[in-house]
Amino acid sequence: MHPSSPIPAGCPVHGAQGACPAVGAERFDPFSSGYLDDPAQYLRWAREQQPVFFSEALGYWVVTRYEDVKGVFRNHRDFSPSNALEKLTPPSEEAQAVMASYGYAMNRTLVNEDEPAHMARRRLLLGPFTPEAVREHEPLARRLAREYVDRFIDAGRVDLVEAMLWEVPLTIALHFLGIDEEDMPQLRRYSIAHTVNTWGRPSPDQQLAVAHAVGNFWALAGRILDKMRADPSGPGWMKFGIRMQAEHPDVVTDSYLHSMMMAGIVAAHETTANATANALRLLLEHPSAWREICEDPSLIPNAVEECLRLSGSIIAWRRVALNEVRVGGVDLPVGSRLLIVMTSGNHDEARFADAERLDIHRDNAGEHLSFGYGSHQCMGKNLARLELQVFLEELSRRLPHMRLAGQRFSYVPNISFRGPEHLWVEWDPRDNPERRDPARLGESQPVRIGESTRAASARLLRVAGLRPVAERVLEIELQADDGRPLPRWTPGAHVDLECGETGLTRQYSLCGDPEDPRSLRVAVLHEAEGRGGSHWIHTRLRVGERVRLRGPRNHFAFDESAPAAVFVAGGIGITPIAAMALRARSLGIDYVLHYSGHARAAMAYVDELRALHGERLRLHAADQGARADYARELRDLPRGCAVYACGPQRLLDALQELSAAWPLGTLRVERFQGAAGALDPAKEHAFDVELSDSGQRIRVAADQTLLQALRAANIDLPSDCCEGLCGSCEVRVLEGEVDHRDVVLTPTERARHDKMMSCCSRAASTRLVLEL
Repeated sequence: MHPSSPIPAGCPVHGAQGACPAVGAERFDPFSSGYLDDPAQYLRWAREQQPVFFSEALGYWVVTRYEDVKGVFRNHRDFSPSNALEKLTPPSEEAQAVMASYGYAMNRTLVNEDEPAHMARRRLLLGPFTPEAVREHEPLARRLAREYVDRFIDAGRVDLVEAMLWEVPLTIALHFLGIDEEDMPQLRRYSIAHTVNTWGRPSPDQQLAVAHAVGNFWALAGRILDKMRADPSGPGWMKFGIRMQAEHPDVVTDSYLHSMMMAGIVAAHETTANATANALRLLLEHPSAWREICEDPSLIPNAVEECLRLSGSIIAWRRVALNEVRVGGVDLPVGSRLLIVMTSGNHDEARFADAERLDIHRDNAGEHLSFGYGSHQCMGKNLARLELQVFLEELSRRLPHMRLAGQRFSYVPNISFRGPEHLWVEWDPRDNPERRDPARLGESQPVRIGESTRAASARLLRVAGLRPVAERVLEIELQADDGRPLPRWTPGAHVDLECGETGLTRQYSLCGDPEDPRSLRVAVLHEAEGRGGSHWIHTRLRVGERVRLRGPRNHFAFDESAPAAVFVAGGIGITPIAAMALRARSLGIDYVLHYSGHARAAMAYVDELRALHGERLRLHAADQGARADYARELRDLPRGCAVYACGPQRLLDALQELSAAWPLGTLRVERFQGAAGALDPAKEHAFDVELSDSGQRIRVAADQTLLQALRAANIDLPSDCCEGLCGSCEVRVLEGEVDHRDVVLTPTERARHDKMMSCCSRAASTRLVLEL
């Protein structure tokens, strides 16, 4: 804080005397039009200047950066969710009397309950939320979506919220919970009242109306529950809960079920309705993205994640500090109340490159915090994903020519939930595709839930150029059809290229200039004994064709803070190394580039590299008698030097041996292929995993990977190659020994047993504790 900055009155840490970390807090008003219209942009100043600040108006500390928000969510030891459903505006005595007259007695739910009680109940009630169970609701979601679109397909103009996006999610929510649809009209009004009552700022007059609505909501929930208790058989989560109560009455109590009935209706319905409206508004405001998903529905799952990241329906949640704790460099006292703004964290440039830009191909979009994180992560996240995917698919297929109508968007004033109250769209019914092709009505694709959407994030790019750059090495230049800028990338990054119609995917390092926004370049060695990718590229690919590509991603990043660098490339391993050396040159870092190959003619980019790097380039072509002696070349490394290597396995193994005498972390390598093979259950043993953030215990069977077991337990985890090659599925290990089967970690890293690749590595012990 600058010493001349004003000190807000009432700072709970320093009072009115000392320096306060709350500069700028006077600007924060979550009920202002600026915040409701675009909360992430409204808090941009905080992310950049004061990521944790105190709002005197709210009486809450506001947390805005990704890592801080995630850290609060995962730390149930220092933070309690007990205030998550606390009324932001204390009700008047009259309002309290009104709700008491209805017997209102909202208690703890899965949302605001502390450990260990929370996880005990969560485990018992999780069954209907597993990906397998959620998929059973797809036929209903698809049927309802089609029936509702049928009602207005020829209208040419409609408010999607009124015509579809409120009623369909509510019907699905009621079906999921096991509730009859007869009470739908009242439930909509009650649901909004519950939101305003808990997270809003109603006036004294409004409080009375809200109190009556909430009281009626509570009474209705009780009547529905009584009806279910008379016959708890059949589908529905609440009926499932009643059956669990019969087996575990001390865990699933009467008051708990009543509170969950009421909270569940809101949680299963309103958030999905708002999320869909937000997503459609966002996509229609970006016509190129809307056009892409209309042309290629396989992009929808990842588009859903990107829309949830950029404009989720739950913008903030609450916690209270149980202990003195430090968040974002600010010391918070016991009892501090926190507003953790997930939507602000989702716009954090430190986590998401070009965070303000909608990129439906973003490969880490699924790392958003819109469903929370840790032990209290939204149980209904996969049901929401299913509905969003179905709604976007049905609307994009049947109304690809739909556009936003002129309107001013409005939102229910509250601190946590956000979605437009109306979403007017228009189109020309004469252009409805099904008038020309009725078969489109029956088309659909399977939804993707409980798995990474990275495979569905591919973008179509045009082959702008092909040129040989060495014997059996072909450079491919890729551009967007419309010339739009491509994603930014950093040296060491790679892309996944789909080779042919079979979906065969291979990873290739980017070797162009990261400063070129219009094209991506890879160089591919034709390997006759390979797995088919390079053969297809060399024999079938032609200029002008379109190929599917995912990424870029970088698990082999260049550390620009190191004072010196040595780059070692063997054969086609020059591709990531060339970009690193170019970057080192532009930054003025002291570096040397070693390039080895069996023949000079087979070594790519030699002339370009010599022109760029001059005497810093050391060529080692075996056919010219210039074999590399790396034990001699790398004997005296400068202090703080980093060594980057990519090439054949024998080269990397030799460097690994040499690195034993170097400071820890000096050598960083990228390998061409993974080491993980298919699981043989006869040779494996099952093991137990405990998740430290929640205490949840998961059994990993002998025929199951850790990644599969975590996803089956509703734990979101990114992954990509599933070969132990890319490093994207890494998890932290707190206890236990790991049977490492990846090619990412160094021997030193493996010996520490403090991280593992969940797609392939297993437990050497019978139990692991993971930081999840």
